[in-house]
Amino acid sequence: MRLSHREEDGARLASLLWEFGPGWRAISSAMVGGGIGPAAWALNAQVVGGYSRMDPVDHLLELAPPGPGVGMLTAASVEHFTRADDGGVEVMATVGLRVPTWAAAPEGVPDPELAPVYLPGTINIVVAVPVAMSDAALVNAVMTVTEAKTQALLEVGFPGTGTASDAVCVAVPDHGPEELFGGPRSTWGARVARAVHTAVREGAQRWAKRDVFTTRGDEGAASAVCATASPPTLER
Repeated sequence: MRLSHREEDGARLASLLWEFGPGWRAISSAMVGGGIGPAAWALNAQVVGGYSRMDPVDHLLELAPPGPGVGMLTAASVEHFTRADDGGVEVMATVGLRVPTWAAAPEGVPDPELAPVYLPGTINIVVAVPVAMSDAALVNAVMTVTEAKTQALLEVGFPGTGTASDAVCVAVPDHGPEELFGGPRSTWGARVARAVHTAVREGAQRWAKRDVFTTRGDEGAASAVCATASPPTLER
């Protein structure tokens, strides 16, 4: 991985480039390289909190190396990324949690502070697995990543399943015998889950120590916000 910095919009912003090299493919929800396809690199680029460019794909391509890859944006501090590995699986995560959200929320009730700010806090996760996987196993691995991320957030005490702008990338070699399963009780899925859980939990713990909630009150109020992890009530 290579960390770099640039001056943009009056701020010093970091970008993290993870180069896999040739012979890899990835499944991703990112704006650049989303879906399933070849991927020689994954880029996680930081932008300002009030990011308002209407051409994020072009912006990412300006920052990215040539060739196929996956590009993500985040308003979280990229230089404070976390890493974890488990049995050959490697994970990189950047964790921003200014506006944690529940996946299933009542219709018509916006998350606080979400509407006026683009990318108010994002959890971006990149996973590299050293064995080939079938398309179905890749989809299964994304589910495992998401479940492990949510488990970590709830354990730390954040009231949500993630944020509204989270992105994920799982990269694997494009050759060799394919694993057919990526769930949390499969061999490689279990390793993915543990590594993601470790990286996201560390990032969430770091975030919880910040003064991100103190604009709404003192540190006691901040602790109260983090201490309640009850999901919203949905009317049936």
